[in-house]
Amino acid sequence: MNSGTLQINALQLSRQQQPLLSLSTEIHAGEVLTVMGPSGSGKSSLLNWLSGLLAPQFSASGQIVLDGKDITHLPPHQRHMGLLLQDPLLFPHLNVAENIAFAMPKAIKGAQRQAQILAALDSVGLADMALRNPASLSGGQQARVALLRVMLAQPKALLLDEPFSKLDSRLRQEVRELVFNFIQQAKIPALLVTHDQADVPAAGRLINLAEMEAATC
Repeated sequence: MNSGTLQINALQLSRQQQPLLSLSTEIHAGEVLTVMGPSGSGKSSLLNWLSGLLAPQFSASGQIVLDGKDITHLPPHQRHMGLLLQDPLLFPHLNVAENIAFAMPKAIKGAQRQAQILAALDSVGLADMALRNPASLSGGQQARVALLRVMLAQPKALLLDEPFSKLDSRLRQEVRELVFNFIQQAKIPALLVTHDQADVPAAGRLINLAEMEAATC
């Protein structure tokens, strides 16, 4: 099994015993696989299954292999999956730097920790905002802080649940480029779910759940 690869083997996902989604695929290091489909087609539930957060009304069988390791039954905090959502979900009681530090590996401490945070903020144009309250930031700035929090957590794979949908067109393009550049530089596999064809990376693969359902009818 390949290092840096996310494998989904023979997934069968159901909601209250009604079949919802069947999928087998492999996502390589630095690749973004996009899954599109209408609401209720199982996109977010797929991400929840991968991250270990599947709601009780859903059931799933199948296997998740990440970096050559079967993580299907591991708890969420041991799966090393980064998750980027529609909302930044920054902690209001922590400043920007503390929000980013929250998810960083505990082995990175002290001055090294602070230096990584400041360098990351500088890389996305937020160099002077480490001590700011998240509520004082614009939507685009909050999105960038949320991305930095995921990046510095050093995930082995990235799950993207429509993370660009609440941004205006200019910020959407900017944040999209930041996210896709991070995936390529970090050489990690990524799974993006979206309603919007414009979110699909130019060289990325696409699975359209509506087309799959039509083909099985």
